[in-house]
Amino acid sequence: MNFSLYNAGMFIKPCYKKSNGKKLAYWALVESYRTVKGPRHRIVAYLGQLKESHRKGIKQAAEGKNPHEEHGKPQFVQARLFNDNQLNNNQLKDAQLEPEWVEINTNGVRVENEKSFGGPWLALQLVKLLGLDDFLQQHIPPGEEHVAWSLVSLILVICRLLNPSSELYIAEHFYKSTALSDLLGVADDRINDDRLYRGLDKLLPKKNELETYLKNKLGNLFDLEFDLLLYDVTSTYFEGQCHANPLAKHGHSRDHRGDCKQVCIGLVVTKDGIPLGYEVFAGNMHDSKTYQEIIRTMEAKYGKADRIWCSDRGMTSKENIEFLKQDGRKFIIGTAKSELRNFERELLAQDWNVVREGLEVKLCPRDGEMFVLCRSADRREKEKAMHERFVVRMEKELEKVRASCSKRKCKKEVIDRRVGRIKTQNSRGAGLFDIKVEEHEGRATIAWTKKTSWQDWASLSEGCYLLRTNVMEWSAEELWRAYIQLTEAEAAFRIQKSDLRIRPIWHQKEERVLSHILVCFLAYVLWRTLGCMVKASGMGDEPRRVLDELSKINLVDVVLPTSAGVEIRKRCITRPTEHQEILLQYLGLNLPRQFKK
Repeated sequence: MNFSLYNAGMFIKPCYKKSNGKKLAYWALVESYRTVKGPRHRIVAYLGQLKESHRKGIKQAAEGKNPHEEHGKPQFVQARLFNDNQLNNNQLKDAQLEPEWVEINTNGVRVENEKSFGGPWLALQLVKLLGLDDFLQQHIPPGEEHVAWSLVSLILVICRLLNPSSELYIAEHFYKSTALSDLLGVADDRINDDRLYRGLDKLLPKKNELETYLKNKLGNLFDLEFDLLLYDVTSTYFEGQCHANPLAKHGHSRDHRGDCKQVCIGLVVTKDGIPLGYEVFAGNMHDSKTYQEIIRTMEAKYGKADRIWCSDRGMTSKENIEFLKQDGRKFIIGTAKSELRNFERELLAQDWNVVREGLEVKLCPRDGEMFVLCRSADRREKEKAMHERFVVRMEKELEKVRASCSKRKCKKEVIDRRVGRIKTQNSRGAGLFDIKVEEHEGRATIAWTKKTSWQDWASLSEGCYLLRTNVMEWSAEELWRAYIQLTEAEAAFRIQKSDLRIRPIWHQKEERVLSHILVCFLAYVLWRTLGCMVKASGMGDEPRRVLDELSKINLVDVVLPTSAGVEIRKRCITRPTEHQEILLQYLGLNLPRQFKK
């Protein structure tokens, strides 16, 4: 999808200010929005240290306790996020702890064994919130192994979230640099690449059960609705020949790696971007061929509820439309650009409805269905520039061909092939040119003219796209807003490819590849869970900054040599900065002060 985002989201920025001679930390909540002049930022709110009353109010809201009820019903419901058994930060500060006295040689005080703590600890809080640890423990029962496979699975998922890398790198470098051994009770020397590979094999058979469990858990936690499901397909490529993987095929590469074999991944998410499930397809399978299979799979898991399937024009085919109409399935689907020709009269009419600045829509009922014409100013400028670029480039190439024909004798077949290549390489502008290649006395000549009809249609249709649906009771704006939510599915792929590094895949066996994708899916579930917590706490909808900031908190061993010659070793968590304290307060998370070995 190439059109502009309706809302680019909100994020937080760290700031300082001076008050009474003191430097105070706070966060600015910033909204990114689009204008006709491009993206702009504006400050929505300032987030500082919470007062006790505010902190309790946020906690009650997160627990679903709302003192302001309307007609006996809560205005909104949010599942419990916090653990009542933990003391909050203020209570810890006020707690009366009996001091222990010992004489210390201050010249010998040192810090050793520094490890990353904040990231692994936060990831584990997300795991516990979802109950993922209990689920894995119940469904992957322990045997005679030294480390339970449920713990190995958790390590794979947490490491994918924090520092996506190979199993070998995790075993030899990353795991020992973190506090995971302290948090999970699995010693560094117990983690090796062979154990991690075998952990992948143990996790894969639980895929369907995991998807169903997480769908229900996330739905309860964040009061999700599943009335609109978004489906999109991406690809990820392999390094290697992948002879042992029948799914690895050459196909249309969205990663611009047509030289590599790949697999296609179809992902279903809610309108909030929460993943429900996915399927892996052969790398040479067209997007439209995956559509019916993914719908049948989701209906087999969750039933044929009254939901709307939303997808882009890559899924459009006669067979898929007929399939969607079976059993009364509802859909909103993009159509091919060529379909706009059937709506030329409507494009010329002036009865457009303005959704926002630079975007207009209108309804066009046809044959018991509803079509939605959309016209975007941003997209118009982009397509216009694209057409002009291809036209200019094609004209230059044609001039080169004409110069060649004038300098030497060329056969018509040779010039025809050159013209064919030029058209293929400049398909966006090829329709403008009417090209004639002729041969006289063994010398080919070339001439061309420009079609005014093509220019007129390009000018009329630039920036326009068409949606098709059988949802008849919605307005044009409502249908467009539902369709634009497909950006949530695209965002999921973007995060999995960049932040979670689902590409490239180094595994060669089919089962290992499927396990790798499952681990990436579970890491993305943790990512979205954190995103929901960030959004519920009023800190925007971008969890990346929160994760990066809290990951800077470390675990260290403080060594205190005493006058008696004995060294006291205390495992301590570094004190959070003012900015980190604010984030912890808003999330309702309580960082432990010390950590026992």
